[in-house]
Amino acid sequence: MDGRVEGHRDGHGFVIPDNGDPAIYLSPQEMRSVLHRDRVRVRVLRLDRKGRPEGRVLDILERRKTPIIGRLLHEGGQWVVAPEDSRFGQDILIPKNATASAAVGQVVSVELTEPPSLHSQPVGRVAEVLGEIDDAGMEIEIAVRKYEVPHQFSAETLAAAAALPERLRAVDRKHRVDLTDVPLVTIDGEDARDFDDAVYAEPFKRGRGKTALEGWRLLVAIADVSHYVKPGEPIDDDAYERATSVYFPRRVIPMLPEKLSNGLCSLNPEQDRLAMVCDMVVDSDGRIDAYQFYPAIINSHARLTYTEVAAILANTRGPEAHKRPDLVPHLLHLHEVYRALLKQRAQRGAVDFETTETQIVCDESGRIEKIVPRTRTEAHKLIEESMLAANVCAAEFITAGEHPSLFRVHEGPTPEKRVILQGYLKALGIGLHLSDDPAPGEYQAIAQATQERPDATQIHTMLLRSMQQAIYTATNAGHFGLAYGAYTHFTSPIRRYPDLLVHRVIKALLGSRRYHLVPSEHTRVPELRRGGKVAHKPAKPLSQEMALWESVGAHCSANERRADEASRDVEAWLKCRYMREHLGEEFSGTVSAVTSFGLFVTLDALYVEGLVHITELGGEYYRFDEARQELRGERTGIRYAVGARVRVQVSRVDLDGRKIDFRIVREGEGERPLARSDKARAPGSAVEELAGVRATDRAVKTASRASRSKGAAEGGGRSRKPGAQRPAPKPRTRR
Repeated sequence: MDGRVEGHRDGHGFVIPDNGDPAIYLSPQEMRSVLHRDRVRVRVLRLDRKGRPEGRVLDILERRKTPIIGRLLHEGGQWVVAPEDSRFGQDILIPKNATASAAVGQVVSVELTEPPSLHSQPVGRVAEVLGEIDDAGMEIEIAVRKYEVPHQFSAETLAAAAALPERLRAVDRKHRVDLTDVPLVTIDGEDARDFDDAVYAEPFKRGRGKTALEGWRLLVAIADVSHYVKPGEPIDDDAYERATSVYFPRRVIPMLPEKLSNGLCSLNPEQDRLAMVCDMVVDSDGRIDAYQFYPAIINSHARLTYTEVAAILANTRGPEAHKRPDLVPHLLHLHEVYRALLKQRAQRGAVDFETTETQIVCDESGRIEKIVPRTRTEAHKLIEESMLAANVCAAEFITAGEHPSLFRVHEGPTPEKRVILQGYLKALGIGLHLSDDPAPGEYQAIAQATQERPDATQIHTMLLRSMQQAIYTATNAGHFGLAYGAYTHFTSPIRRYPDLLVHRVIKALLGSRRYHLVPSEHTRVPELRRGGKVAHKPAKPLSQEMALWESVGAHCSANERRADEASRDVEAWLKCRYMREHLGEEFSGTVSAVTSFGLFVTLDALYVEGLVHITELGGEYYRFDEARQELRGERTGIRYAVGARVRVQVSRVDLDGRKIDFRIVREGEGERPLARSDKARAPGSAVEELAGVRATDRAVKTASRASRSKGAAEGGGRSRKPGAQRPAPKPRTRR
């Protein structure tokens, strides 16, 4: 059986079969001759004591070719590089004449010159010196290489971008609707640099008498990236390879060159720009009565922020409103449309959790200054509902045109997750029933019915974790979380490649044409991540064209996960660096997850999460109750569940491993623990929100991966003198 090796920091590993079969365990001895990400052929020997298939490596089909990032050390008279990614499991020997100009402790990139074997370590040479570990931005330089995120455009792409015009030409304006007099505005965060959507609404009435339709005309104008980025050209090749922009604190790895993302394709205020418009008629009940798509020229009348719009909506006579008197009526119309769309959302039964997002604020050197809650205002929700409406129209338009495309699919819970959730709800005595084929409305009903309970956070988190990850696929299966029969991504072509493809398909349909993907080395089927569902399995064999669309969807899904992992890695590094300054300090916090090996606690004041290992809970045996998702002491009956309030001390920070350890503060050592029984549980925020497009789409995938990320959090980096190891995570099974 062929597959790709996934190493583990404890020395063992797994082979992820190409055919989707369960992961095959490799012992530390078997891992001596291979490295993380090698392709191998294995034979299953037996089932180990945990019931996992255990294998033996028969042949190494392909060695990884990308450089390995690590720190250069001098130990026992030898130069070695300790890989930053602990899944490699082995240090790399560096001949003394192959260290380049690197000094001890510096971060370097290594190319292998000799692969590992059963009797020898891998040997390599320093190919690039990245700098000191404490250099500003080093955590990002490490992450983009560790996760193989393309971060440099090809020379051909840069040349093609430089050749693009500085402003709109006469030829660009042909066959477009001129909307430059319509007061469209962009509404984004204060730190946004590219603006790919603009909105406008006005009252609308059609017909007379009792049969007249009253509502609003809602325009969502999206940057027309497809006008500049053509299939098969260098910019398109680089955009496809990236598939998405990657966002780090203080830095973005864009999908498109800056001349496009911040220039020609950014809907900057008071500048003519090309756009694809979704022009909708929304009735008073929030139903989309009619819609049309067309290419247009727009001129954004203002670059507004969420904070500014929220202030105007809250007080139309306040100082913010006085600055924008001409736009206030249009913003009020947008708010009216939003309220109508919200009614339709409730009728659909879309899942909606109010949660707390956080934002990392960095200082000039790139280190965390503070972590603050990010408030979702009416302005955020207004934009999110507008984008949802446009995305749904795009999906319906493509479906009606019977054209292959990419859908954003989010399926309901798997049977296994459903059974676990049903058992959990029953154990808590929640009267609401979850059927064997649950609808989104059932989830929403449970969320609403339990929102005032002290254990609401625990319940909502379990609801979120039971959901699957959202993926891109050519086989439409609807969007469970948003309760849509068909859903796609149309609104962010500057930063998401699937949106760019959807624009091309819509343009083809408008011109009574077909858009055909062209097979190339760039549209290969990507490797599957362990346990990650990156490709939707259709019920029947696919045509060659549909198979190509599926492979593109799998590629975009996989690279979306890659971007998420790289971003989380950087944030974890920054938080560990931040918490080193708080070693030994005590904080109040809330239990955010419970596992068989301990509690994850989020600190109230700092919004940082760490692990209280089960060995730190006291001198008794704690049993993990999977049905209730809690740890219970057999002797004292003390219970720890999600939402429990505790007092902890920061006991250890492992920067390399991206791990923060807490210990419970005992009575007599400090403040009395706040959570000792069920009565002390308090609600908190769920894992992520499921509302809107910009936040919502991140939410479904975040919620779905939460159970994995909690399990993976006990993994991490490599310490030169490791202490007690945390239990190994099980093999793993975003809108």
